Amino acid sequence: MATITPHKIPPAGAAERPSELVVRRRSRRAEFQKSWRLHWQLYLLALVPIAYFVIFKYVPMAFNVIAFKDYSPVLGPWGSEWVGLDNFQRLFTNPVFGTLLKNTFILAFYLVLASFPIPILLAIALNEIRNGWFKRTVQMVTYAPYFISTVVVVSITILLLAPNGIVNDGIGNVGAGPIDFLGDPNFFRHVYVWSDVWQTAGYSAVIYMAALAGIDPALHESAKVDGASRLQRIRHIDLPGIMPTAVIMLILGVGNMMAIGFEKAYLLQNSLNLAQSEIIPTYVYKTGLINADFSMATAVGLFNSVVNLCLLLVVNFVAKRVTGNGLWR
Repeated sequence: MATITPHKIPPAGAAERPSELVVRRRSRRAEFQKSWRLHWQLYLLALVPIAYFVIFKYVPMAFNVIAFKDYSPVLGPWGSEWVGLDNFQRLFTNPVFGTLLKNTFILAFYLVLASFPIPILLAIALNEIRNGWFKRTVQMVTYAPYFISTVVVVSITILLLAPNGIVNDGIGNVGAGPIDFLGDPNFFRHVYVWSDVWQTAGYSAVIYMAALAGIDPALHESAKVDGASRLQRIRHIDLPGIMPTAVIMLILGVGNMMAIGFEKAYLLQNSLNLAQSEIIPTYVYKTGLINADFSMATAVGLFNSVVNLCLLLVVNFVAKRVTGNGLWR
């Protein structure tokens, strides 16, 4: 007796699925074409920063392969011999690795801790100033240092803090002995951080002033009617109003925490303060360019970038859980 094999009935709508995909793709293409016709100027403007990031940020990532090779300038990054994780093993077993990591982390954490709240306080103070002439003067004085090169800032710092500089002259006038700000390792972090705060605080405050300008003035008027003092209005209106901006700036600051500036650290560095001034960026410079150990320098830089990425992800996750604001959803 012949057996009849049952045929599976295709689910309803299965035949239409390919056509649905085609329709969806066509609709997306039509939507993009419509958006291009309406906003082609914006797309052209976006090409410049996109090209910048692709050429100078993403393409160089391919050369991180040097960290896994015994790099030879003759053979190039693709022809050099693979050594696997040997360069990272050399890094982690290097006696100076612990000191480098500690110095970099402490200096970076100190810098974020000092440079994050001061622009907020400066922006709130400038926002409360009603005298136009005085406000413009303070803005000019605080913004100007940002446009001075790091070399000039370090030169000014050295002139002020040298053993025969203005600061030590003032200390001598009160009967105290001179302080070696530039040679004592214990002063290096303070000199680095507060010279950086002086240079960048005014410019960073612009972002918070823009956020304060977006707060509805009616909120302040209502608070005045209810008898709120100036400090109460700052606490309950201004600070919550700039909180999303502050969270984003904090996330970006922590994300770049380990990528602190090489120039200032190297210019302030000397043989006396080397115990605290030797950080990962200065070590990469000396290893890669002075000692020509490009593979080791790339391995150190790649490790530093991975640490930055991990810090960024962790802080963004915590910020979203605590405040609901983050870099991405």
